[in-house]
Amino acid sequence: MPSFIPQSWPRRVALLVLVIALVAGIAQWMQPPLVQTTTVVSVFPSQALSVLNASGYVVAQRKAAVSTKASGRLEWLGVTEGSTVRQGDVIARIESTELQAQLNQAKAQVGLAQAELSDAQRAFERSKSLLAKNYISKASHDSALARLEKASASVNAARAAQQVSQAALLQAEIRAPFDGVVLTKNANVGDNITPFSSAADTKGAVVVMADMSTLEVEADVSESSTAKIVVGQPVEIGLDAVPNERFPGKVARMVPTIDRAKATRLVKLQFDQIDPRVLPDMSAKVSFLKRPLEPEERLPQIMINRAAVVEQDGQWRAFRVVDNRLEAIDLGLIEAPKADLVAAPMLKVGETVVLRPSAGLRSGQSVRRVTGS
Repeated sequence: MPSFIPQSWPRRVALLVLVIALVAGIAQWMQPPLVQTTTVVSVFPSQALSVLNASGYVVAQRKAAVSTKASGRLEWLGVTEGSTVRQGDVIARIESTELQAQLNQAKAQVGLAQAELSDAQRAFERSKSLLAKNYISKASHDSALARLEKASASVNAARAAQQVSQAALLQAEIRAPFDGVVLTKNANVGDNITPFSSAADTKGAVVVMADMSTLEVEADVSESSTAKIVVGQPVEIGLDAVPNERFPGKVARMVPTIDRAKATRLVKLQFDQIDPRVLPDMSAKVSFLKRPLEPEERLPQIMINRAAVVEQDGQWRAFRVVDNRLEAIDLGLIEAPKADLVAAPMLKVGETVVLRPSAGLRSGQSVRRVTGS
């Protein structure tokens, strides 16, 4: 069969493919190089001294749900969440109108009994004088003595009743059991208060308060790791609510039992100094240390991955990526870095640097980041 395709056609196709490949190669060569990046981080030196890590929560060793021994309707509440109170301060009061009336009645009874006693005392003295002169019989004198003794007993009984009423009135006042801070308010004015909140529509504790000077951390440690911990061992405590800061402390005590369900032992950790930002129920992360930290070891350091460091022109450098352009950072290292992390105080946390930079990278050069880096 005759062919209608020119003989020069395969040669033209081959030439076209060659041109396309050449253009693609030039375009690829002209594109900025691909680089992988890593993030600058803040690292505490204590991480290198940690023998064990655990998590837990801040708790108050001294904490109380404050209520009253009496029952009644709450008529006054003098505190709210966050209020600071001193031991003995009146923080709430239940209705005391009836109790005050009972106390007033008891006082009146004491007054009547004392008046009766005074009258009986005068009658007895007069009877004793008349008996000495044989003006009255011994039986009449004994009657006066009996009246005196009865009046004296009545006074004692009235005073006892007054003390009971006074005590009941004092129970209407709810006082702070120790110096502390009110954490929660569980009742409002008008609520019915009972000692154990056993009745319907009643409240037990009026407030919950804690002594903030007794804050500590409770952490569960794996049963198999408890041999690494001793009482008095230094620790460093980190709080999620206070990032980029660590608080020194020590192991205060270990609960002498194992949680069978979790196979853990409860360890209680004491702060060396309680920071006012530390609050109950904050989540905490604890590092148990080999030794106490020096003051300079308590500060965080800016670090980058060892693989982000390269030697160029006799200098150790890292390449910071800003708007897809490189910026050379001289690290000033004298010896070749051997640790996994290298100090880079001239950088900022969260910045990105090139990971495993090639020798040909230069400051000001445009780059493309590897997707996901």
